[in-house]
Amino acid sequence: MEVILLEKVANLGQLGDVVRVKDGYARNYLIPNGQARRATTVAKQEFEARRADLEKAAAEKLAAARAEGERVASATLHVVEKSAVDGRLFGSVTNTTIAEALKQQGFKVEKAMVRMPDGPIKLAGEHTVTIALHTDVVVDVKVVVEGDTN
Repeated sequence: MEVILLEKVANLGQLGDVVRVKDGYARNYLIPNGQARRATTVAKQEFEARRADLEKAAAEKLAAARAEGERVASATLHVVEKSAVDGRLFGSVTNTTIAEALKQQGFKVEKAMVRMPDGPIKLAGEHTVTIALHTDVVVDVKVVVEGDTN
């Protein structure tokens, strides 16, 4: 199915690109999330009429993400989890745990934005986690996991 992208989509294209994607990806993800629209002749004409407004909205969204990214990058998270004497955690620190800790500090971060390249954290200590606030704004956050042996 051919769709017109209404915003930048990672690994797919920029605003206004007409791309061919699988039908299910378009119907179940891109179109319901407002990221794309079927590429019919009427839709292409409507898009060209609204192009300036969409580009302005995308620029504002990017600027807001950059500002939030600067705030998030300066944050250090402290997480306390139960652990053994040698520092191994009984559970693990996941992207959900990190997103909740960031929300408690006043940041607008969803679970899907937290990227953990090495998987869940299973050891006490200092770790780096990546937060993707926008397709163009990716920041690193320091997470300090403290083990509680009580």
